[in-house]
Amino acid sequence: MKLIQQNALFEEFEHSDELPLDEQGLLIAAWDAANYAYAPYSEFQVGCAILLTNGEIIIGSNQENIAFPSTMCAERSALFATSAQGKTELIAKMAIRVHYRKKLYDNPITPCGACRQVMADYEKRAKRNIIVLMQGETGKILRTTGIAQNLLPFSFSF
Repeated sequence: MKLIQQNALFEEFEHSDELPLDEQGLLIAAWDAANYAYAPYSEFQVGCAILLTNGEIIIGSNQENIAFPSTMCAERSALFATSAQGKTELIAKMAIRVHYRKKLYDNPITPCGACRQVMADYEKRAKRNIIVLMQGETGKILRTTGIAQNLLPFSFSF
């Protein structure tokens, strides 16, 4: 038997002003993107903003459907929009934020498993580690570099 240990590395920030200006702006863009979410069932509005290497920001938000398997998460919405515009190799950073209409959500919002798999694939296509920022409505911010390393170390691949 061989024991394999996998460690994830995250930075935790108390306030967004501790981050570089481009990351502060990306968190604001993700917050704004959550306003475009269609979440009548969960009332959990998630926004994702992707910063391209040329400075352009592409956003996505979760889109619910009464047939829940047809629902689309914010991260995949933003990534698919980026791909549809032919800009996948330019992805540098992502930010994810949430508005929860039922109560204050101040924990960093992390991607679901399906989104982590898609994110890992886009990171591979981009041929660079992607920085991911995660924040709730308020509170601490988590920052990690490398989706495959830190968010989904055993992603599906062939």
